[in-house]
Amino acid sequence: MTQRHALITGAGSGIGAAIALALAQTPGGCRLTLCGRSQDKLQAQAENLRVHVPDVAVLIAPMDVADAHSVEAAVQQAQARFGPVHILVNNAGQAHSQPFGKTDATLWQQMLNVNLTGTYHCIQAVLPGMLDAASAEGGGTPGRIINIASTAGLKGYAYVSAYVAAKHGVVGLTKALAIELARKGVTVNAICPGYTETEIVRDAIHNIMQKTGKSEAEARKALAAGNPQQRLVQPSEVAQSVLWLCAEGSGAINGQAIAIDGGELVA
Repeated sequence: MTQRHALITGAGSGIGAAIALALAQTPGGCRLTLCGRSQDKLQAQAENLRVHVPDVAVLIAPMDVADAHSVEAAVQQAQARFGPVHILVNNAGQAHSQPFGKTDATLWQQMLNVNLTGTYHCIQAVLPGMLDAASAEGGGTPGRIINIASTAGLKGYAYVSAYVAAKHGVVGLTKALAIELARKGVTVNAICPGYTETEIVRDAIHNIMQKTGKSEAEARKALAAGNPQQRLVQPSEVAQSVLWLCAEGSGAINGQAIAIDGGELVA
């Protein structure tokens, strides 16, 4: 990982924060660009990284992944500081629950903009530099694009149809781009976590409590019920899968949608 530049979206909390910490703690350490909409969260995460890894090279580059101009500006800032992006982790996402009949066009488009089009924007912005770096003339540093999708990209869930459609799109984009870039030194994979201990899931627990009268423990148990291990996935477990995909020996892993779900999809 020495001197490789990793850009992580949605890096201020949850899975993105866990991935940033895991990459910072690798031998040699990555140069990290932390992206997200909240500068305060990004600043807090950068300070947390410095506690664990005092000499970490970290840049805060706020962006809204749904806004192409915002993404381009953040990527330009990142490349000016650390050079081309070698590792892109598309982690930013949103999930809103609504029956399909009440899913209006605004909510539908918001889910597509953040979860799918945001992934497209980030790949478009970093790919030229990544391909140059992966070429022999650029030093042959392999590129890694890792899209944090969801088990919702591999199966259906009721009441989140727009989110499910967007995440299926992310998995489809992953597979198409993996084939296109297969001989150019860049791999593209998706990680598909089940219900994970993040702000999104905490919001879901709160919604269940409000709508059903369940206690927090009961709501948490309801979300974990689909996982044969009967628990929520931890962000650090998703981060470990990112490290594996970035490792030197993982170059043959390409175009995969890897479920981190305790066995939910095979149960």
